[in-house]
Amino acid sequence: MKGNLGLIGLAVMGQNLILNMNDHGFKVVAYNRTVSKVDEFLKGAAQGTDVIGAYSLQDLVDKLEKPRKIMLMVKAGSVVDNFIEQLLPLLDKGDIIIDGGNANYPDTNRRTRYLSEKGILFVGMGVSGGEEGARHGPSIMPGGDERAWEAVKPIFQAIAAKTPQGEPCCDWVGRDGAGHFVKMVHNGIEYGDMQLICEAYQFMKDGLGMSHEEMHQVFAEWNQTELNSYLIEITASILAYKDEGGEPLVEKILDTAGQKGTGKWTGINALDLGIPLTLISEAVFARCVSSLKEQRTQNSKLFGQKVFPVDGDKKQWVDNLRQALLASKIISYAQGFMLIREAGETYNWNLNYGKTALLWREGCIIRSAFLSNIRDAYENNPDLVFLGTDPYFKNILETCLPAWRKVVAKAIECGIPMPCMASAVTFLDGYTSERLPANLLQAQRDYFGAHTYERTDKPRGEFFHTNWTGKGGDTASTTYDI
Repeated sequence: MKGNLGLIGLAVMGQNLILNMNDHGFKVVAYNRTVSKVDEFLKGAAQGTDVIGAYSLQDLVDKLEKPRKIMLMVKAGSVVDNFIEQLLPLLDKGDIIIDGGNANYPDTNRRTRYLSEKGILFVGMGVSGGEEGARHGPSIMPGGDERAWEAVKPIFQAIAAKTPQGEPCCDWVGRDGAGHFVKMVHNGIEYGDMQLICEAYQFMKDGLGMSHEEMHQVFAEWNQTELNSYLIEITASILAYKDEGGEPLVEKILDTAGQKGTGKWTGINALDLGIPLTLISEAVFARCVSSLKEQRTQNSKLFGQKVFPVDGDKKQWVDNLRQALLASKIISYAQGFMLIREAGETYNWNLNYGKTALLWREGCIIRSAFLSNIRDAYENNPDLVFLGTDPYFKNILETCLPAWRKVVAKAIECGIPMPCMASAVTFLDGYTSERLPANLLQAQRDYFGAHTYERTDKPRGEFFHTNWTGKGGDTASTTYDI
């Protein structure tokens, strides 16, 4: 009997996805470029399963039923292209190649078109949930050539995480690179969520002088509120964890954060599409600042930097902090969905925003309780532009705003860096302001560059230039473009 799907790449994610598929009754053919890993897998984690080993790409292809479905779980970039080129001569028209890595969506656009011309169907699929998700139910975001969906749908919806109502966290996102774009934004929101939690942790530890046990209790309690999420849950566990000497392990970890690039891609695409993705961009830059450890150490001595204690009722400050974290988290998701909407309209992807929220409800790193509320918001109003205008989220933002302002102001006063919470409230203030000081900015642009401006007393679309100094001419440079 031939395999239902072949998977190339036996690192931990690939192995766990294979075992997950095997648990759900699918016969998987496993291959790795270093073929010794195939035998190691079959004699190890896959022992006693129905997994089939393959020892060359030809062997892999020969062991698969038609249309062949081959999934790549390899490093993004040229490695994917190299495997595609090696597979092409071995495949027939109608066969399917699936890229389950963190590809940059323009690459997926290109590969979908390239393979379609050769009669091969390509799926660019985001997979989130880490090792545990891959093994027991990830969030899966497929896009690419929609003709492939019916063939792969039974497999991926079976292995995906399920909501409490039994809905699979896997559905078709859109054509070309839509799936990988949505996964990219997911990762950007993940950056924001993690940084926001770190800012709350530092406020409690350095500002309020709380012990790790106290902070553990706070995060555990917050996980029973609207903040219920995977990242809040694991933060509570991390804060309770002691090393072999009985000390909090988290304080022995060097304070330099790594990154793999998806947060940066999210920020770059937001700039390209003109979306104010301020919180996620600040989260990326916060990791960049953290990486400058030696410079920070030197400058802390040079500036005598220290954190002043936060005065007042500790319990009240903790509740203020909870509200600030919740409101900021909403802004992070709202900005992320603004970016997804803009990309969907720009690239004609016909995205369903409610379904996108559902894909993240379980299985993925940013899974949280209020994703169901996001799904409801877009089901109630598919044309919703800013999540914060939905009645449920608007009420939370307005309720939390006074406490949110107090936390950000106090953090700045006490010397606690809070780039994401501060950027979130600043974004909301700007986005809900009828008038901003950009009129002065545009006057400056016209003064030094004759870039023109629109007037409040004239219809939109009419542009004017002023000879501000009497020395310039009447010739304008260009009309401004947002």
